[in-house]
Amino acid sequence: MASGQLMAAAAPAEGDVVLMQDDLPEDATAMVARTSQGDCVFYHRGSGLCVVHRDFGDTLLPSTCRHFPRVAVRDQRGTFISLTHYCPTAAAMLFRDDVPLAIVEAPPAFPPAAYDGLVVDPDAWPPLLHPQMLMDLDAYTAWERHMVRRCAHPEALPEDVLATLARDAQMLRTYTPGSRSLVDAIDSLPDDMVDAAPVRSLIDSLARHAGVMAAVPEDFRPEPDEQGLPAVFEQLVSPEWNAWRAPLNRYLAAKAFASWTAYQGRGVLTIVRGLEAALGLVRVEAARQCRDRNRPLDAELLREAFRAADFLLNHLAVGEELAEGWSKAEG
Repeated sequence: MASGQLMAAAAPAEGDVVLMQDDLPEDATAMVARTSQGDCVFYHRGSGLCVVHRDFGDTLLPSTCRHFPRVAVRDQRGTFISLTHYCPTAAAMLFRDDVPLAIVEAPPAFPPAAYDGLVVDPDAWPPLLHPQMLMDLDAYTAWERHMVRRCAHPEALPEDVLATLARDAQMLRTYTPGSRSLVDAIDSLPDDMVDAAPVRSLIDSLARHAGVMAAVPEDFRPEPDEQGLPAVFEQLVSPEWNAWRAPLNRYLAAKAFASWTAYQGRGVLTIVRGLEAALGLVRVEAARQCRDRNRPLDAELLREAFRAADFLLNHLAVGEELAEGWSKAEG
């Protein structure tokens, strides 16, 4: 900027383009200012592009911009990346039908880098199968891929996926070492899917929503806003829900892959409980969107529901507290 090679795309609401005051958040040396509309000053509204990224590439982006919306886990196996769907572009990608739902290795969009996220110490234990038994990393990789394959079933509703994964997790909990490996036990899980009853009521989802909100620090906890949601869910969300099975299952797959809960929780049932909570949040947020817009669930409203759900899960709630609550599923 000092040499004139980079210019802001818009004027800051007040002060300088780059903030360098003493009261910045911990570990921050500088922050980019916002405009009066709330945009980053380097966001070019006409093109929808970041001028820093456009002119200089990702290496000169601020740290948050380089990593958002990536959600990463780094352990002895390597780096595993999912996305937070609070990002509008990431949320829109859940509706794609031009690519299969699958784990992709070394995608061009995620070049090798030291991505921010959960960094697992090399000497740390691998994820737990249940509170009395550890998995090995090969077995956890197999379970992670198994969860994504369940989400990719072409005919399954998200409730079927969750019921099937709950059954699979319960079966794995009976595993005893000796006759076969845990990887073989995962590969031997039944091929059939569980037919779950459709969800007609919002009661259970509101309870899961409350559990997530309890993990949000009080200073950041949104005000309660549940007026009329059960009736709206029954009238405007439930009748349209099954039409959106594909993006809903993609959302569950994104939650199953690169999961922090695997390391913060106490077993595979904990991971499944976290998926159940995530889908419960989407139901609640979908009802809120339909109530506020006074129309049945559609792609736009579901996209905003995904965004609101992940804002709570990935940006407001404390991960360790979420995992502690979900670990109660282990008994």
